Amino acid sequence: MSEITIYHNPECGTSRNTLALIRNSGVEPRVVLYLENPPSRVELSGLITRMGITARELLRTNTEPYEHLGLDNPAISDDELLDAMLAYPILINRPIVVTPNGTALCRPSERVLDILPDAQRGEFTKEDGEKVIDRDGNRVS
Repeated sequence: MSEITIYHNPECGTSRNTLALIRNSGVEPRVVLYLENPPSRVELSGLITRMGITARELLRTNTEPYEHLGLDNPAISDDELLDAMLAYPILINRPIVVTPNGTALCRPSERVLDILPDAQRGEFTKEDGEKVIDRDGNRVS
């Protein structure tokens, strides 16, 4: 069984779907409720590096602190963006999933299928009714 971690917000449908897809592969992941237990600066920076993205690409833009803090200013450095995400974890986009096959921001939720080490065990339909996995465990196009 594979070691998988998900940085999860249970209020987010994409995060719930991603968690369900992980479980559909037969794995119970380590669930980090990052709003209650935010990652350290070193952890967050490491996740960004492993995902191959910038701090700005991880930043949630549709939440109040983003506008209030003026984070749309392109002159704001990655270090300053990290400071903002650590001070306001709601600014961290989610879900982030870490597996032996890689680390990814799983938006859309089926992005997790690209890094899961274990195959899906059965049918899966997202909360919105979109079928993602057929009854044989195969990805639906």
